[in-house]
Amino acid sequence: MKDLGEKLRNGGVQRLNAKMLGKNTQGKGDFPRFNYQNDEEYKENFYKTFSKLNCQATHLDFFKRTPDLENLIQDQDVIFVGGGNTKSMLAVWKDWGLDILLKSAYEKGVVMSGVSAGAICWFEKGITDSWADNLQLMECLGFIEGTCCPHYDEEIDRRPAVDKFLCEQLISSCIAIEGECALHIKDGKVFSSVAFGKEKNSYLVKLKNNKVIETPFNSIDIT
Repeated sequence: MKDLGEKLRNGGVQRLNAKMLGKNTQGKGDFPRFNYQNDEEYKENFYKTFSKLNCQATHLDFFKRTPDLENLIQDQDVIFVGGGNTKSMLAVWKDWGLDILLKSAYEKGVVMSGVSAGAICWFEKGITDSWADNLQLMECLGFIEGTCCPHYDEEIDRRPAVDKFLCEQLISSCIAIEGECALHIKDGKVFSSVAFGKEKNSYLVKLKNNKVIETPFNSIDIT
C-alpha cells in the first residue's frame, strides 16, 4: 500500500475537492494524523499539493498550542483529514469539542474529505486498524449513514473482516473503498465512486442468501 505522503503527492482526493467547489478555495484545513512516521514530510506534501490547485492551505496541530477552533473551522471551505489511529483521533476531537464544530460546518455546506481514518470518520461506523490485534468495528461521527471500510483491495484482512461483520449481523451493509479511489457523497448519499488509479472502484457490500455480494457504484475517472 502506498504511504499517505505518496497519496498526497498523487493528489486524487485533493483534485476531487477542488472540482466539487468549482472555484479557488480560500480555506483548506488539514487535520492531525496519529502514528504517522514523518509529520513534517506529510505537511510539506499537503501544502505542495494544494498550492497547485489554487488553494489557500492551513493545518491544525493538536499537540502544539491549539488555536481558536471555532474561528479556524468557520474559515474553511474544505476539511481534509489524513490517516492514522481513528480511535485516538476521534477521542482528541471530542475532548476539544471539534466534532460539534465540524458537524455545524458540514451542515452549512463545508466539504468534508480525507483518506483512511479521514474517510471513515464521517460515517456512523468504520472498520479500523486502530487496535493492534485485528480489525474492529467502531462508532464514528455519524455525519453519513452506514459503515465504511477503506483499503478494501490493499490490505489482505479487509475483505474477510467485512464478511465476518456481515455474517455476524453486526452490520447490514458496508461501503468498501479500494485504494486510489474515493467516494463523492452528496446530500448524505453516495453520488459516485471516483477513481484516480487504474480499474479502481468502491462497492456496497451486503449479505444475500448467505452470500456476500459486492455491488460497484457508478464511477468516474479523474486519472
